[in-house]
Amino acid sequence: MSLKIRLSRSGSKKRPYYHIVIADSRSPRDGRFIEKVGSYNPMLPSDHAERVRLFNERISYWLTKGAQATDRVARFLANAGLAEKFVYNEQPQKSAPKKKAQERAEAAAKKKEEAEAEAEA
Repeated sequence: MSLKIRLSRSGSKKRPYYHIVIADSRSPRDGRFIEKVGSYNPMLPSDHAERVRLFNERISYWLTKGAQATDRVARFLANAGLAEKFVYNEQPQKSAPKKKAQERAEAAAKKKEEAEAEAEA
């Protein structure tokens, strides 16, 4: 059984409120869970003390039992000092321009520099 520490949405329409829960990975987002271990209220300002509440002892217990945090919850845990900070890659290499496009961009930049140099002279 794979355990996840994840967000479960509650609150009314356009007024979200999330419970941080321990749940089986196969159960639905707002469905059955094992234990509530915190809450997240995105409607509060980011510096407000009640925006993210965590029960540190219970979260530490579940992490030792092998529970995996989702990306958003992992951020909360890292800010609280309960887990390591997750590193996000800023730009994947796959989306970088290919070799010919880079050559064209370099040629265009060189041409632009030459035109500016002639305009100054």
